[in-house]
Amino acid sequence: MGTKVILDTNFYKLKLFAKGKVRDIYEVGDNLLLVSTDRISAFDVIMGQGIPYKGMVLTKISEFWFNYTKDVIPNHFITTNVDEYPSECKDYVDDLRGRSMLVKKAKVVPIECIVRGYITGSGWKDYMATGEISGIKLAGGLQESEKFPNPIFTPSTKAEIGEHDENISAEQAMKITDENTFKILEEKTLKIYKKASEFALEKGIIVADTKMEFGFYNNDIILVDELLTPDSSRFWSVDKYEKGRGQESYDKQFVRDYLLSINFNKQPPPPELPDEIIKKTSEKYLDIYEKLTGEKIE
Repeated sequence: MGTKVILDTNFYKLKLFAKGKVRDIYEVGDNLLLVSTDRISAFDVIMGQGIPYKGMVLTKISEFWFNYTKDVIPNHFITTNVDEYPSECKDYVDDLRGRSMLVKKAKVVPIECIVRGYITGSGWKDYMATGEISGIKLAGGLQESEKFPNPIFTPSTKAEIGEHDENISAEQAMKITDENTFKILEEKTLKIYKKASEFALEKGIIVADTKMEFGFYNNDIILVDELLTPDSSRFWSVDKYEKGRGQESYDKQFVRDYLLSINFNKQPPPPELPDEIIKKTSEKYLDIYEKLTGEKIE
């Protein structure tokens, strides 16, 4: 399998349903085709260059976790086998192979379901400012990257491209959906996190936090979007973990660190990324996939 980098898709025979920061989504019959490109965004700005293998890692790692957690809640996954895709996709199979997923089309609940096992990122910033995250009062004296006694569910709004998600309280989330739906989202998010983080820990990986999305399909709530990928989660190495400081993570950290080092103003247009940063970031994505699944992407 080559390392062709795909930044954009233009499958003109298919109906474009939506375009995200990383994924191009097409409508195929009653289902959706999620295509993970190699685009990368940092500080909500999409970079002009892609990361080799990134789209494949996102697709394959999501498939792995969807299979692993389907006993907790059904999900939207149908297949990643391009030979099983509808006939209108056949002209595009070379680009679709390894980086696409046929899924059920659900009505998405407009809440990001975030679960935090450790205090870091925007949660750490909120805690430092208010002693709370998403309206949850936390114990005093927590250190950066410290593990919570129990994981906490901290929903956020779903922002449009270029906007920032905002942490919201349970009460605010219930206004966006309803109390019953909120309770199901909270319970399932925490259960999936517990099951997946225990598995990852055996592989030497800490899942510090992650975000999930859910939707309604035939009046039932199912898990949608991507699942426990380096784009939606913070993965840390058990070997390098030490509370009281920020951790090195298996994601776009090299890109973020580089942009900070050149004082990037966090506004488009993005600067050119050096080859070394692209290479290191690609290696991080491949490494986390291999560590978690035991498989290699050739």
